[in-house]
Amino acid sequence: MTRTSLPQTVSTMLRFGTFILSLFSLPFARPDEAAEVVLADIESSPSSLSCTAPSVRREWRMLSLDERADFIRAANCLARLPHTPDLQPTVFPFDIPPVNESGSYYDDFVYIHMDLNTKIHYTGHFFPWHRWYINTYETILRDKCGFQGVLPYWNWSMDATDFENSGFWKDPDPVSGLGGWGDPRDDYAVKDGGLAGFPLSYPSPHVLRRNFTFMPFMNAPWPWSTNPYFHGNDSFTIEEVGKMINGFTGDFVGLQTELARFQGSHNSLHFIVGGDLGGTCPWDAPPTCVPGPTFSVNDPIFFLHHAMVDKIWYDWQNRDPANFWQFSGGTVSVLEDWPEFQRYPTGAPPMMSLGSAIMADGMFPESTVRDVMNTTGGYLCYTYQ
Repeated sequence: MTRTSLPQTVSTMLRFGTFILSLFSLPFARPDEAAEVVLADIESSPSSLSCTAPSVRREWRMLSLDERADFIRAANCLARLPHTPDLQPTVFPFDIPPVNESGSYYDDFVYIHMDLNTKIHYTGHFFPWHRWYINTYETILRDKCGFQGVLPYWNWSMDATDFENSGFWKDPDPVSGLGGWGDPRDDYAVKDGGLAGFPLSYPSPHVLRRNFTFMPFMNAPWPWSTNPYFHGNDSFTIEEVGKMINGFTGDFVGLQTELARFQGSHNSLHFIVGGDLGGTCPWDAPPTCVPGPTFSVNDPIFFLHHAMVDKIWYDWQNRDPANFWQFSGGTVSVLEDWPEFQRYPTGAPPMMSLGSAIMADGMFPESTVRDVMNTTGGYLCYTYQ
């Protein structure tokens, strides 16, 4: 049963959609076995950096209770550190509020995603930028809050059969649990687990919310949504994930288009969880609140979700040497123009290259797409289990 109010559902879909829409271990070819480099500017890859002992990202349920507790503790720590003046927005989109200087460092990290939203979805930035972003989150958890572990991922294909009642949502432990669905009597605020009462500043001050929405594409705009009765979990089954990893050989654009399509796994996971991850406005938000993907980072499970997105890209890269250095995309999202979107599903010109900068809004040094193509290339140093 869909619990989100209809007007906000439609509005949120429009924001994710027609204007700014936001496994499994396989036998891997090693990055150094990718003998045929597809792109001309790869020779300046930062391979001189050393990655001799990569960390291993594991699925959330593979972590010990102590490891889970450490991740949750560090997230709560970051949400209680003060705002940093290092945050310097660059895009200033009309649909987000100004920086709240009384907010937390976690809020500042959310704001980067808010500010850059139109640049990092449905462009060539999607995969590399989010890879940089979640790696940076892991780093700041470690540097600012003493996180001892490795960023986990959430293999949502394990939960696709019965998403609402999955055991993933059944851990109310106040120290090591992620908590479950929110209270419908209180704006779907999460009341259990270690993230209960997680304080947030955007789009207006509130606490973390989750609202299961089984058919999240009701009344979504056509042709972006072809089936309003589509069950969100049908897009992230084991079979669908396998199709992405095992298909699209040498076709970066095809992989991103499939994963990031309007009713694809990336969006469906956001929408089916709803609440903050789904970009719905709090009940008491001002009328100026615009729902959408901007503040979806509010829920720390965003990072587990996007680590799974990154794992799919990683698994695809390492499945075939023809995939490893494949990259293509433009800098301009044209999703609001359906015919143009058919031509440029990963962004219209100006086109990107491996030398294109990964934007960081002043909070962190900028890197390049090239720097994040290889997760064991030096700048990054991790694999997936």
